[in-house]
Amino acid sequence: MHEMSLAEGVLQLIEDAARDQGFTAVRTVWVEIGQLSGVEPEAMAFCFDAVSRGTLLEGARLEVVHVAGSGHCYECGRDTELQAVYDACTHCGAVPVHITGGTEMRVKELEVD
Repeated sequence: MHEMSLAEGVLQLIEDAARDQGFTAVRTVWVEIGQLSGVEPEAMAFCFDAVSRGTLLEGARLEVVHVAGSGHCYECGRDTELQAVYDACTHCGAVPVHITGGTEMRVKELEVD
């Protein structure tokens, strides 16, 4: 379950920011998770709860912002939505499609004390 290491990375990132910016508690964490990222939001929430115990994140709410998959078709030159990494262009059916969005996972925003 790579979501555990991702949750630990989020914790480390926020602890570093807390040291730099002087906040002592986190109420809410907004995390963008792309549809093509390979990250399962439910597993991420479970792991977030586990790694946050006994830290400044304990009791914080994790809000997942879903980012749709998107790409640009080499064949027809149009932008297209993607449900999976190897999907064909929804306009002309060509493959491959250059992925332009939906692969990210990042901390977008924090609500802190």
